[in-house]
Amino acid sequence: MKGDSSKKIKKFGTFGGVFTPTLLTILGVIMYLRLGWVVGNAGLLGAWLIILISFLITLCTALSMSAITTNIRIGAGGAYAIVSQALGLEVGGSLGIPRYISQGLAVTMYIFGFREGWLAIFPEHNAFLVDIVVFVSLFTIAYISANLAIKTQFIIMGVIFLSFVSIIVAAYNGSMELPLSDSLSWGSFKGSVENGFKGSDFWIVFAVFFPAATGIMAGANMSGELKNPKKSIPSGTLWAIGVSFVIYMLLAFWISRSASEEELLTNYYVMVDKAYFGPLIIAGVLGATFSSALASIVGSSRILFAMGEHQVLPYSKILSGTSDTGQPRNAMIVTGILIFLTLLLRNINAVAPLVTLFFLITYAMINIVVIIEQRLGLISYRPIFKIHKWVPWLGLISSIFAMFIINPSISLISFAIVLMVYWYLSRQNLKTPFEDVRSGIFVSFAEWAAKHTWGMKKMQQRAWKANLMVPVRDVNGLKGSFEFLRNIARPKGSIKLLGIERFTEHSTLALELENISASFREKGVFSSSTVINTDQFANGINYGSQALQGAFFKPNIMFLNLQDHDDYNNEIKPVMKESMRLEIGILLFNLHTTALLGQRNTINVWVSNRKGNWELGGWDIGNLDLSLLIAYKLKMNWEASIRMIIVVDDPKEEDNAKNFLKRLKSLARLPKTLTEVHVGIFDEFVLKAPSADLNIFGMQETLPFDFIKNMTTKTNSSCLFVKDSGHESILA
Repeated sequence: MKGDSSKKIKKFGTFGGVFTPTLLTILGVIMYLRLGWVVGNAGLLGAWLIILISFLITLCTALSMSAITTNIRIGAGGAYAIVSQALGLEVGGSLGIPRYISQGLAVTMYIFGFREGWLAIFPEHNAFLVDIVVFVSLFTIAYISANLAIKTQFIIMGVIFLSFVSIIVAAYNGSMELPLSDSLSWGSFKGSVENGFKGSDFWIVFAVFFPAATGIMAGANMSGELKNPKKSIPSGTLWAIGVSFVIYMLLAFWISRSASEEELLTNYYVMVDKAYFGPLIIAGVLGATFSSALASIVGSSRILFAMGEHQVLPYSKILSGTSDTGQPRNAMIVTGILIFLTLLLRNINAVAPLVTLFFLITYAMINIVVIIEQRLGLISYRPIFKIHKWVPWLGLISSIFAMFIINPSISLISFAIVLMVYWYLSRQNLKTPFEDVRSGIFVSFAEWAAKHTWGMKKMQQRAWKANLMVPVRDVNGLKGSFEFLRNIARPKGSIKLLGIERFTEHSTLALELENISASFREKGVFSSSTVINTDQFANGINYGSQALQGAFFKPNIMFLNLQDHDDYNNEIKPVMKESMRLEIGILLFNLHTTALLGQRNTINVWVSNRKGNWELGGWDIGNLDLSLLIAYKLKMNWEASIRMIIVVDDPKEEDNAKNFLKRLKSLARLPKTLTEVHVGIFDEFVLKAPSADLNIFGMQETLPFDFIKNMTTKTNSSCLFVKDSGHESILA
């Protein structure tokens, strides 16, 4: 079976698809079997405060979820889909995988809860057999269709409604005859049978009750099968929270007036005893656990199906398979196997807290998504359901607070599991099939950084990176220097390809440059490209340089690859002159026709004669910073050695020159760098210079073409002529 979007899937409205499963999940076994104990420990006022805090946490998250679901086209998977569409598949999957497993564990816990209620009626029945029968019933209903599951939940809602009728009739007939004692106004927190009534405190009681308020995602998990999720999820979830909150508050009041403190603390079935018709309360317990299990098994299979659709998991094509009616049958089978295996454990109390804590991590992540969207201020965030800025913050803080109140150790384990899953998924090169806000986060951070560093943009020598602008009119010449450029920029630099050509309708230059940019990016160097249409090569480059002066992230090096067809005086020199005026560094590269770049073992850096000025007291070392920075970059990427050479015409200056190179090597922190000082005439010495794969020379403003050709010939190597911008420093 393969997924097919054309299959007709039964769609649900607000009441059946969201309100019913959410309400039934909240009105669970804790309401029937632990609310009395909560009142017995905390008193009515304490119980009301616990209920209020619990529902406030879930309400804030529900409001955040409502905002985000009315801003996106949410697909299948509920919270997983919300987080994935906001922060990418890696983050969504790191949340979705643990959440899926925890929902499977939740089904098992609900089955165990059903079994306890069943054995209270039929104690002679085999416990494991009861578990298996309930599991088979749940799986059969869920496997047939979500529609059957919803119809089953309608029946269960009727049973729970009848249990409330039994309580109302009991109240009407005088069950609320006990006065509200001081101990039941604000409790004495005596503890439970399990700890021998050695005492408890407010937050321990809160930790016991809080799981009752979770489950607000039960409707959202059906997001892929709702007629109008943008309307149904907010409306259905908030109504379910409101109705269940009122029910819990009224039940707490009823039981505080219907039972004594001793009864509340010692008898978990006190509601059964105090209701008008006790068996209806037992039926309510069975219905609540069954409906919660059903909602969890249906919802968890939808999460697994959604992750399969997005290729997050191995065998994703199988997991995303559906039946002819669009039901995620394959995901359901895998979910059924998971639940059956957990049933064999027979006791999952040790991992039970993980279920609640993964719910809370989900709540925290949804609030984080909304906080990010609000803080970015992007125009794409315009939800139909608007909330105040403090709501997601309150939801986030309270969710994390609740986690560490319930169990600090397992909370840390839960976070560790999420981080490990994220680490694994981040290495899988997942392809996100939709837009997310990560680009907005990065852009906003870049804008923030730019604004905070703009005032010191002339003082960024420690943050220097090789950001090259490379003019191109001959793609073949660019291909020939591809590795050289990459080795200058790698690992943190960038390359901006600037195509220059006259306008033609069928030009392929833009496409060719983009393909080469993509190759740079694949090999670890960020690159982008653009084309300027002009007949004047030099003017096109200079216009591009001038336009980029207003940008923060602008090129700081002009790379000119000198080729035979270039008009040096009319095309190259005007670019060099304008680059100097704009304080852009210049690299003029002349590739030797036969030697090329040789074995990339040695780089010669020629240091000009500093006769009478051999001190290194300050930061200014002349036109030498960019030469040494480029040499060092190439050294790292080629695993080569650097040789610094000075030629002096006066033998008396030889010691000064040697000391200068030694001190420069130390201050510039250049490891394994050779230094040589030669006495003689520069032009004559170049003929017998030590061999190198690349010779780097400083450049004067009036660099003659003959000098470039002569140096390439005399050194029998490729040569790089360099002019500092004034904003680099090898000493920084």
